[in-house]
Amino acid sequence: MLATTMRRAKAVILYMLRTPKLLLGMALLASLLLLSAVGPLFVDIDDSRSISVPSNQPPSAKYPLGTTSGGRDMLAVLIVGTPQTLRMGLLAGIVGVTLGASLGLIAGYYGGRIDMVISTATDTMLTIPPLAILLVVAASVRTMSVDNMAIIIALLSWMFTARTIRAQVLSLREQPYVHMARLAGLRDIRIIFEEIMPNILPIAAASFVGATSGAVLAGIGLEVLGLGPQRTPTLGMTIYWAQLYSALIRGLWWWWLPPIIVLIVLFVGLFLVSAAMDEFVNPRLRRQG
Repeated sequence: MLATTMRRAKAVILYMLRTPKLLLGMALLASLLLLSAVGPLFVDIDDSRSISVPSNQPPSAKYPLGTTSGGRDMLAVLIVGTPQTLRMGLLAGIVGVTLGASLGLIAGYYGGRIDMVISTATDTMLTIPPLAILLVVAASVRTMSVDNMAIIIALLSWMFTARTIRAQVLSLREQPYVHMARLAGLRDIRIIFEEIMPNILPIAAASFVGATSGAVLAGIGLEVLGLGPQRTPTLGMTIYWAQLYSALIRGLWWWWLPPIIVLIVLFVGLFLVSAAMDEFVNPRLRRQG
């Protein structure tokens, strides 16, 4: 298993080095992480709290991105809020893909009644509008945090990963090396982890990037409606407060424009990485490109 995993890791690294789309996407994401890592060295992140600085100040040498009506330094808000938004997306992606991949592995490998139960649950969840459930659950939670929001989103976003992994495992379990492993007396758990899992890791990685992007989008949607963490300055909540205080009408462009630009960079980076991962998983897309 280790040798197979190392070979696949080497193939992924070589693919990354010769794929401008993937490199550009990772560079955009790295720039956001760099902002969050280096920013506190030059900006007092305590100014991201309410009533920390004078309100409604336009961009200046002291406040490069101005201040909000709540007395927050917008640059400090971006430095604090960007990693919180990324954290929500990454946590939701990890939980959702782990859950979906696990169910897909079990359903695809064992088949029969187990497959029927998991597939029925997956298809049922796919017919329910996720936004409606998110709104109801988010509105019912008394204290919403970044982690709580990520878990809620993840529990409603595992279905596509489960279906994708299940379809792949249904094909892999009929491969000769899997039959040989069974004849050699290997337990099912070893066959799943040592023979099948290394072959679905690229698909899981591509699903993870897509799930992270979808989670960020869902989280932003909830936050713009005011159902996000009230005490944490995420990008979505920053837009919500700007909307609540009519920043657009009042001409406070520095309140709503910077978080939107950061979100555009974030989504473009995730899209480029996702598209590159899809090409890596699907050779037909590489030939078409």
